[in-house]
Amino acid sequence: MEGSNLVTLIFVVAAVFVFLQLRNVLGKRTGHERRPFDPYSSKREAPGEEDAEAAEESDNVITLPGRGEMRADPYRDIDRVAKPGTDLNTGMRAIKDRSADFEPASFLSGAKMAYEMIVMSFADADRKTLKNLLSNEVYDGFAAALDEREAKGETVQSSFIGIDNADIIAAEMRDDDALVTIRVVSQLISATRDKDGNVIDGDPDAVVEVKDVWTFARDTRDRDPNWRLVATESED
Repeated sequence: MEGSNLVTLIFVVAAVFVFLQLRNVLGKRTGHERRPFDPYSSKREAPGEEDAEAAEESDNVITLPGRGEMRADPYRDIDRVAKPGTDLNTGMRAIKDRSADFEPASFLSGAKMAYEMIVMSFADADRKTLKNLLSNEVYDGFAAALDEREAKGETVQSSFIGIDNADIIAAEMRDDDALVTIRVVSQLISATRDKDGNVIDGDPDAVVEVKDVWTFARDTRDRDPNWRLVATESED
């Protein structure tokens, strides 16, 4: 009988040990697990930035005895980008009031990604990608240019070198639409060839500086968090 009790005790101890080991390996859900990465979200986060986000969130929380947690100034990140009282600051604050997840840094990061995708998709005549990133009006203009290029048998050879600088230069709420304008300075190799392969524009061996002013917009009433390009302008 004692031998039976000893065997039972050994199994109980082994079961507890296995449970503790599994708990250590699998962990517990705490509510702070990593969210799926969405490069098109209005608040984009690159993979691997969870620690930085957690640190920032903890920095944004002030705990008072008996009062729980209070959020710090919601405009703090905006004030770091634009001086309070300026049109740019006022415009971004207005967007923040209508779209609480709007943050200048994350917006600019996503806008730079979109800029490169749009430039390269236009060069490659990738209408599907352009359709997802452009407003209907801008897409129609891009599509018309692609149709004309293809009708002439022309092709574009492009290599995106990188973005030297990108800044938010304007922001406003227009009815329910949030609009943010950025100025981008990029480096690009681009050449257009005719149907016989002759270069008719650009230089396939030269890196050129390109300066663009682009405006992105989104309807703050829409659950879709994506911003779309609504206006383009090139600087000489």
